[in-house]
Amino acid sequence: MIQKLLIANRGEIACRIIRTAREMGIATVAVYSDADAKALHVRSADEAVHIGPSPAAESYLVGEKIIAAAKQTGAQAIHPGYGFLSENADFAQAVKDAGLIWVGAPPSSIRAMGLKDAAKKLMREAGVPVTPGYDGDDQSPERLKQEADAIGYPVLIKAVAGGGGKGMRKVDAEGDFLSALESCRREANASFGNDDVILEKWITSPRHIEVQVFGDSHGNHVHLFERDCSLQRRHQKVIEEAPAPGMDEATREEICAAAVRAAKAVDYEGAGTIEFIADASEGLRADRIFFMEMNTRLQVEHPVTEEITGVDLVEWQLRVAAGEPIPCKQDELFIDGHAIEARLYAEDPSSGFLPSTGSLDHFDIGLRGRIETGVEEGDQISPFYDPMVAKLVTWAETREDAIEQLAEIADGVEIWPVRTNAAFIANCLRDEDFEDANLDTGFIERKIDDLVESDEPYEAIWQTAADFVVLAETDDYDDQPAGFRLNAPGRLTTSLSFKGDTRVVAAAEGAAFEAATGFVDPHRVVVFADGMSFAFDRGSRGSGAAAAGDGAILAPMPGKVIALDVAEGDSVTAGQRLMVLEAMKMEHSLTAPFDGTVTQLSASEGGQVQVEAVLCVVEPSEG
Repeated sequence: MIQKLLIANRGEIACRIIRTAREMGIATVAVYSDADAKALHVRSADEAVHIGPSPAAESYLVGEKIIAAAKQTGAQAIHPGYGFLSENADFAQAVKDAGLIWVGAPPSSIRAMGLKDAAKKLMREAGVPVTPGYDGDDQSPERLKQEADAIGYPVLIKAVAGGGGKGMRKVDAEGDFLSALESCRREANASFGNDDVILEKWITSPRHIEVQVFGDSHGNHVHLFERDCSLQRRHQKVIEEAPAPGMDEATREEICAAAVRAAKAVDYEGAGTIEFIADASEGLRADRIFFMEMNTRLQVEHPVTEEITGVDLVEWQLRVAAGEPIPCKQDELFIDGHAIEARLYAEDPSSGFLPSTGSLDHFDIGLRGRIETGVEEGDQISPFYDPMVAKLVTWAETREDAIEQLAEIADGVEIWPVRTNAAFIANCLRDEDFEDANLDTGFIERKIDDLVESDEPYEAIWQTAADFVVLAETDDYDDQPAGFRLNAPGRLTTSLSFKGDTRVVAAAEGAAFEAATGFVDPHRVVVFADGMSFAFDRGSRGSGAAAAGDGAILAPMPGKVIALDVAEGDSVTAGQRLMVLEAMKMEHSLTAPFDGTVTQLSASEGGQVQVEAVLCVVEPSEG
């Protein structure tokens, strides 16, 4: 048995692995970059080793540093989690060559399944159904177009070394093929250093079905049933569930058996996932489900499989890596109930899903369900890594109950000032087509306008914000917990501002929106409702008329001020550019809301700013 384990990862997956290792009596070693020096996975492990600067290319992706950290601490094994080096065959081999245990797939299996064209050929030989298409060696544009014409349009061009949605183009008509091919190859070469492609028939009602498989060094292979991961945005999974809705037993047996054949074909060991694309235009049928690719690692969505089987897949990984056989035989595994998972991201759906980084000043995602996270209140969401905050997982006897439980958890998310997609998740879950399992991978794209909520507060939120301020100023405010629920009498007024809209609002005699929670400080009131946060600047209490528009210019997202056009005391006109903020490689001009004078300026050219920081204040002109 492994005595000490180094986890070559960060965030929620590192915390997840630490939890199981501790239950097994295995000591753990975390690694961390500059940005993660105070991260939860570092605080949770028995030991921690610094491995470099914040960029992953200088820390988490440097295999030599990770192996050196294992030797330095006396760790016997390395678990790569997912992402980073988890599917890097050279790193896996280097770990083995260093005399350490690699908790993952054999390097030969990673290589065999690493390129989509070679993997499809191997799967075809193993009797695994593959999507109609072309994966030949002749990569000339003429031959590729000839094959595309023969397959029939629409057709999908895919980079053989692609992943994460890059190096993919759908082509709807013959005349568009060559330009799409050129664009796809440019992106593939830039992202992966390989511009070879394969062609696949475009599936008109595609569902993403994947099967969890497991193998050991004794020649045993089993499956742990399927998951449905069809709800995706830009090829990135958002919601996953197990088992797949609409899957009958006969189809399940065929597709799971095909997945086991795929694992055996590469002498697979450890946890892996066989991904299939299903043509669901006539429901789920075995003759319409085709091999897509294999992920030779633990998947992000592995908790839903654990929930319906009662298996700890990380424990299985550690036991199998230590040379033990798989703990269960196939006939001992069965499906119990339904599980569903949503990925809670630090992003702002109302601003085109821009990533949202910064400090988690308020962080409460409740205690219901299974929460997998790598952060706590006061931690940072870093711009250097994936912006996933947590995985929200529920289990119930029925799919309907699991959905409703998860939607309620999403509704109750309280995070500020970082933005999240919690409301978006709840809207997806409560969509009628999702509830009826009318799914395909284009679901979110088709319905995006209905699924994304405006970030503007409606009347009940304004009212609730005023109620919270009044309650906060009552004599017994000190007895109120953070996140209090309101039931306060009174009819006092307060001045509130939200993005330049200033109102004087009278407090009600009871809660305007009883499901809301929030907190108040001397400068603002934050209301949480339906998975969203609404931050109001506070003015003075009283009963006077509404004040003139608020001239505070707030940073709409974290970023860098790359141009500053004004100074304190300058006169400005409505719409005049005040400064330019660069965030996520895009430029955003901030303008004056009305004619006036710059009375306060806290921004400086070249300076970094956090979301909702006050950058300057414009005092309106009189008259």
